[in-house]
Amino acid sequence: MSVAIIPQANPGAGYRALKTEIDSAVARALSSGWYILGAEGRAFEAEYAAWLGTTRAIGCANGTDALALALRSLGIGPGCAVAAVSHTAVATVAAIELVGATPVLIDIDPLHYTMDPAELDAVLANPPAGLPPIRAVIVVHLYGQPADLAAIQASAAKHGIPVIEDCAQAHGATIGAQKVGSFTEVSCFSLYPTKNLGALGDGGVVATNDAERADNIAALRQYGWRTHYISDSAGVNSRLDEIQAAILRAKLPHLDAANARRQAIAAAYDAALPAALRPVRRAGTSHVFHQYVLLVADRAAVQADLRGRGIGTGVHYPAPVHLQPAYLDRIALGPARCAATEIAAREVMSLPMYPELTDDEVVRVCDGLRAVFGQ
Repeated sequence: MSVAIIPQANPGAGYRALKTEIDSAVARALSSGWYILGAEGRAFEAEYAAWLGTTRAIGCANGTDALALALRSLGIGPGCAVAAVSHTAVATVAAIELVGATPVLIDIDPLHYTMDPAELDAVLANPPAGLPPIRAVIVVHLYGQPADLAAIQASAAKHGIPVIEDCAQAHGATIGAQKVGSFTEVSCFSLYPTKNLGALGDGGVVATNDAERADNIAALRQYGWRTHYISDSAGVNSRLDEIQAAILRAKLPHLDAANARRQAIAAAYDAALPAALRPVRRAGTSHVFHQYVLLVADRAAVQADLRGRGIGTGVHYPAPVHLQPAYLDRIALGPARCAATEIAAREVMSLPMYPELTDDEVVRVCDGLRAVFGQ
C-alpha cells in the first residue's frame, strides 16, 4: 500500500479551514453587484494598512504588478538600473524589466538567503561597467525571513537611492516590533494562494506612508485615471477584484495566528533536525516561515527518501534568475558573480509548511527527518 503524501504546500486546506467565512464573503461580494474597485477593495486596503502599520495600502492584480507600480511611483524606468537578487522568484526581476529598467543582481548572505549588504555597498560605490545609473534597490525578505534591512538602507542612503521592500513571502515578519513592509518609502506584497496571506486567485498590495505616492499608485493601476475615463498619466490595468478582496478580508484576521502556527511547526522541525541543518534566524527579527528551508548537498536523494516516507518537499528556487534561459548572459552581476546564490539553488529544499498541517502530520514529518538525518 502506498503511503499518503503530506504535500509541501496545500492552499486548498487554507480554504477548507475558513470555508464558512470565505463562502459568506464571496456571497456578499457577488450580491453587491459591484465587482471591481468597490467597497470590498476599499475596506481590505484600509484593514491591511492598519494591520501592517502604514497609512495606505493599494490593492492591485498581483505581486509582480505591485513591484512595477512601486518602481513607476519612484520614477524608475528606461535609463535606470535597479539592484536586486538572483535568488528570488523571477517576478522580482521581471518587474524591473516590465518598467524598462535594467537589473543588476547582488549575491546573497548564505546564512539567511537574503541580499548581501556588503556586496550591495560595493556595487553602489562601483557599479558594473555599461549600466545606466542605479536608481533603486529591491530587497527581498525571503522565505519569511527579514533581510538585513538597516545595513541595506544605510548603503542606499549614502547614494540617495530609495529601497523597495519585496515582502511577497514575509507577511507579518518583524524587525524589532515593526512589521516588514513599513520601513521604506514603498513596499510590495504578493497575495498568491500559497502566501502567508493568500487570495484564491492572484492579488497584490503596494503599501506606503506617503499620501501623494499612494494616490499616484492608485491612479497608475487604472490607466492613470484620477477622473473617470481621463488619463492624467500613462497607467496600466492592474486591479484587485472585489471577490478576492472579500476573501482576503475573511482571511486577514487569522493571519497572526496562522503565522504563529507556522513558527510552532518550524520549532518542531528544529527539534527533529541536527543543529547544522536548522534554518538560521536573523537576530532581532521574527521569521514567519513562508518556507522552512534546508541546505542539503544530496538534495535529490534526500527528497526521494522523504517521499518514500510520505513527505513531500519543494525547491525554492531550482535555478537562479541569471542562469535561466530568458536572462542568461545578459544580466549584470555583482563582483561575487552570485556564487552563494548558485550554491543555494543546487542545495535548498523546502519541507511541508502551512498552518493547516495537523499535529499528527507534523509528527510524521519529524519522524521522517529523524530517520533520514539521524537526529
